[in-house]
Amino acid sequence: MTAFAATPKESTAAEQDAFVAAVAVKLKEFLAGKSTLLSAISPDSLVLVDSIASLVTGGKRMRALLCYWGWRGAGGAPDAEEVIMAGAALELFQAAALIHDDIIDRSDTRRGGPSVHRQFGTLHAARGWVLDQERFGHAAAILTGDLCLSFSEEMFAAIGSRATGRARDVFNLMRTEVMAGQYLDILEEVSGPTKPHSTAVARAAAIIRFKSAKYSSEHPLVLGGALAGASAQLLERYSAFALPLGEAFQLRDDVLGVFGDPAQTGKPAGDDLREGKRTVLVGLTIEGAGESERQFVDSHLGRQDLSDAQIETLCSIMVDSGALAGTETMIAELSSTAFSALAEMPIDDAVSEALSALGRGAVSRTS
Repeated sequence: MTAFAATPKESTAAEQDAFVAAVAVKLKEFLAGKSTLLSAISPDSLVLVDSIASLVTGGKRMRALLCYWGWRGAGGAPDAEEVIMAGAALELFQAAALIHDDIIDRSDTRRGGPSVHRQFGTLHAARGWVLDQERFGHAAAILTGDLCLSFSEEMFAAIGSRATGRARDVFNLMRTEVMAGQYLDILEEVSGPTKPHSTAVARAAAIIRFKSAKYSSEHPLVLGGALAGASAQLLERYSAFALPLGEAFQLRDDVLGVFGDPAQTGKPAGDDLREGKRTVLVGLTIEGAGESERQFVDSHLGRQDLSDAQIETLCSIMVDSGALAGTETMIAELSSTAFSALAEMPIDDAVSEALSALGRGAVSRTS
């Protein structure tokens, strides 16, 4: 067999694959230990860990990978236990956020399957238990999300001395901002129609930043750098790249939530409209639509009984008002800002290449 040297791109891909595999192993081992603990408490409680394990299996691992390349860009070793644990902690935090988010948004599906609260509701029905099925599903899922959040903290703290100082500050700030952003999101759903139409986009942009963009990209990348002892200047460069990238990522998510193919997104068509999400896409619609169309949006957004015809009308208003095109323009502008910042970053070509690939995948995805 003829030997050959791997290209830099192949080497980077292999390194990334090895990290993803290591995070998967770390999560599996950690949750297996928790299963043993819960089994000693009561076998009935094992379903809590099973739900978490199912949610952290697979997925794009974007946050963990950003943390990894932030670590590598600051000189961290490729096979270090610290960054593997940080990646696992981020995956657990993401799972906790998804569990709670699905309850808040009344979303029945996640990644093409039933959301955690729906799984517990199904368990209630299958066992023939008494009292309210939906209430049990919500309560059990809230507890599962809380447990997952606790696991995330436990995993991060176990990193040891590196999980202090700037790294600890980033991890703590990330969790606080997500909770505050989530509250702003549900607040906007109920109060948005009573507030000035002229500030709808600005309010939605603030929600994007604190609920999603910072924890989806900026904080994971900065966290990896901080764990590796990066300079304040490098961490600022990381933020200049990752924050606009995260905002573009969420804008793409909002577009897919309305116009995406259910076969690829794993969510029913128009699900975000039934959930009443007051996104930038909706804000641009409110700004650009005529009065009658604006009233139609305000009166129908968030209705659980939206018909296919009403969803089609809402989508048409978004297109005709220029909101969809405007959102795509914002995605392009934010992406340009992010990649310009990446080009100026003092990091190895391999790290730059990996971050570029992650960024382009995030803003151009279809699922």
